[in-house]
Amino acid sequence: MYNDNKTPRPSRSRRSAADRVRKAMLKLSEHHGQVITHTERAWASITFAGTRHSLSILFAGDEAVEAGERFVATLPDHEFAIPGQLVADAGVVEVEHRLSPSPRLVVQCDLLLLEDA
Repeated sequence: MYNDNKTPRPSRSRRSAADRVRKAMLKLSEHHGQVITHTERAWASITFAGTRHSLSILFAGDEAVEAGERFVATLPDHEFAIPGQLVADAGVVEVEHRLSPSPRLVVQCDLLLLEDA
């Protein structure tokens, strides 16, 4: 489409690394998980820079809890494909499992992303 520079083009929102992490985690959860908290903080060593992400993901209901159990088993060895980022470490920190009054699983996990040069 022709733009005569007089009318502004609609801006496209860029996805942040945090957005991409949430999307990847929801895909890994088979879209049965719901991110209830997500924090991100800068991380650096002498040779690398990146971010550390902590997420709490809720799985509610029988089918979702089963997907959550697969998520817990799969996360540490999962190969992520996040553009511009390398997932250096991913792990489950805590799991809260409750059966009553309805089945639910809350998974706390941490990921370390390094900027891919």
